[in-house]
Amino acid sequence: MSFPLFDLSGRRALVTGSSQGIGLALARGLADHGADIVLNGRDRTKLDAAIRSVKEAGATVSACDFDVTDAEAVRLGVDRIEDEIGPIDILINNAGMQFRTPLEDFPVEKWDQLLRTNISSVFHVGRAVARHMIKRKRGKIINIASVQSELARPGIAPYTATKGAVKNLTRGMCADWARYGLQINAVAPGYFKTPLNQALVDSEEFSSWLEKRTPAARWGNVEELVGAAVFLAGKASSFVNGHTLYVDGGITTCL
Repeated sequence: MSFPLFDLSGRRALVTGSSQGIGLALARGLADHGADIVLNGRDRTKLDAAIRSVKEAGATVSACDFDVTDAEAVRLGVDRIEDEIGPIDILINNAGMQFRTPLEDFPVEKWDQLLRTNISSVFHVGRAVARHMIKRKRGKIINIASVQSELARPGIAPYTATKGAVKNLTRGMCADWARYGLQINAVAPGYFKTPLNQALVDSEEFSSWLEKRTPAARWGNVEELVGAAVFLAGKASSFVNGHTLYVDGGITTCL
């Protein structure tokens, strides 16, 4: 049985920050629906392991390890993919980081690093890829936002600020680029079991709070983000633009 609205065959997807966690799960998920995958990450050892993992599933996969926080490195990396591997039809801006400490003690260097990693990278990679997509009059960009695009919690105010910016940058990209045939949307995960959240997963106190706070009463598993990404990457979302899709077990319904 064929489902053409969700068929990504013949499409190529670049996923930033895809050596582990959410990025790797999304890369695998898009590959399962027919997409060729280009992985991106900073740790070459993890990236090589991720390549093997995706290849074992029978997918066509390659990698490009440019620094998403460096505008020139991004430009060169994206151009290299376009010239040597092929056109980027789908971009998932997933690279991100977290640092937790009370706001009054938050180190300035960590603030700057969060801004570069979580929001500047979305601008750099999105712009570099969009320049090619605009010429082709088509393309899908999916930015990874967060429930922290809507909510706040003690100790992560700068992270919350960056994810609020991702949500609004997604809207701005739509305002500028939808006229060229691009669809730009965001997926906003709730609390998922990832290496980034391992300390929270291991905390009985936090996990108990989360289960009470979330209508679904549990952590999310990264594979549960794949459906949203495939929808936004495929034909099914051809008139969805500037939207942020929350995949959060209902936590944002309880503001």
